[in-house]
Amino acid sequence: MTHPSPQPFSQQIAVLIPCYNEEKTVAQVVRDFRAILPMAMIYVYDNNSTDQTTAKAKEAGAIVCSEKYQGKGNVMRRMFSDIDADVYVLVDGDNTYHAASAPEMIDKLLSERLDMVVGTRLTAHEGDDSFRRGHQFGNHLLTGFMSLIFGRQLTDMLSGYRVMSRRFVKSFPALSQGFETETELTIHALELKMPIAEIVTPYGSRPEGSESKLSTYRDGCRILLTIIALFKKERPLTFFTILFCLLATLSIGLATPVLFTYAQTGLVPRFPTAILATGIMLLACLSLTCGLILDTVTHGRRELKRLRYLAIAAPEAGGGGERIYCAEGESHLFQQMHAGSSK
Repeated sequence: MTHPSPQPFSQQIAVLIPCYNEEKTVAQVVRDFRAILPMAMIYVYDNNSTDQTTAKAKEAGAIVCSEKYQGKGNVMRRMFSDIDADVYVLVDGDNTYHAASAPEMIDKLLSERLDMVVGTRLTAHEGDDSFRRGHQFGNHLLTGFMSLIFGRQLTDMLSGYRVMSRRFVKSFPALSQGFETETELTIHALELKMPIAEIVTPYGSRPEGSESKLSTYRDGCRILLTIIALFKKERPLTFFTILFCLLATLSIGLATPVLFTYAQTGLVPRFPTAILATGIMLLACLSLTCGLILDTVTHGRRELKRLRYLAIAAPEAGGGGERIYCAEGESHLFQQMHAGSSK
């Protein structure tokens, strides 16, 4: 059977691959995405690799750029700043993510007019070698904590395989430096109540000789601290109210025996305790005041972020689309975005 040749399509698709010392895998990742998305632009951003990552990526046909500031978050900031596209496919360069799932993720993003589709790994990995139990437990813990704070249940907050719309990428204020950038991406979507979805994708093991750059405990702690910092930043009234309750409870606990003694004897024999209780209560009241002020500031900042987000056209659900053919000949309809069809 003769498969149709790949056809041009209205949407510009960019595949973004951040890399650090991935010479053993990056070429295969580039080839896989070139085969499945032949019309896409494939970018490899090298982050100070000391091996042949850059050379291998160029040989495979990728557009290779570099970012000197170390850390995945810094690379993401550079990629999102430099590259203009309608649809962005973000994937790691370690050859663990399933390239053939990309058309399905793109179809879902465009047909349902979403802003982000996450390729979740938790129910489709190849044993403990590809996704160790410790990493699974940490992912569940951090994802659950994030859902408790921001009010929406996701299954794989830390997945590095995502398809995003232009308006998501260009409204994303990338601030993190390391692996906590996936947390920041998720919280950005939840904070602005963007339409997002998940698709289960196969997740494979790294090839022999390829080592993960993720440190379970160090990066897990950094991600947890990022969630707490973003909680304070995005939910300041809730954060400082909790702090107020803790400090006020401690102050009342310290002051109660002193008050009972004063009521019985008219004396305050534990004067330092009374001063400490008073100081803690003042801190509690100060925390509540800070929460009220910062909540007003956050509300204004959220409005500005929302306006920036709305200034960019969403993917168009209807209209005439064109087709791009995958390696197996299966066609996927990429609907025209509003920005492309209006001109």
